[in-house]
Amino acid sequence: MQDARSYFSAKLAHETDASDVYAAQRAGEELVLVDVRSAAAWDQGHISGAIHLPYRDIAERAAELIPTGSSVVVYCWSPGCNAGTKGALAFTEAGYEVREMIGGYEYWVREGYPAENASGPLPRHRDPLVSIVAPE
Repeated sequence: MQDARSYFSAKLAHETDASDVYAAQRAGEELVLVDVRSAAAWDQGHISGAIHLPYRDIAERAAELIPTGSSVVVYCWSPGCNAGTKGALAFTEAGYEVREMIGGYEYWVREGYPAENASGPLPRHRDPLVSIVAPE
């Protein structure tokens, strides 16, 4: 029982999800949401309010973009992408408090949360496979 408690406590200390990040944003919690994907992925669409810092550039550029002591949440494409884990490790090595948003951009969009690209806001749709869709 203690092993399971330790495991799940540690997991929650280092991971979050789209729903919790969106709730934190709406509550005005201070966190820096960082998209660690490529420029092409960012250009296709990204979470509203996020900053773009590919995981390969974190060691070199994090200090110029994100104040030390900030609470950082990183994300990549989806559960099938490990760039978020690479980004979380790079931020940790740079001395930041960091969590990885499991589900990534895919689940953010599937849950209907705000996303955008250079042209502006993207359409919002809730996927009934991953979020509750109110009946019409």
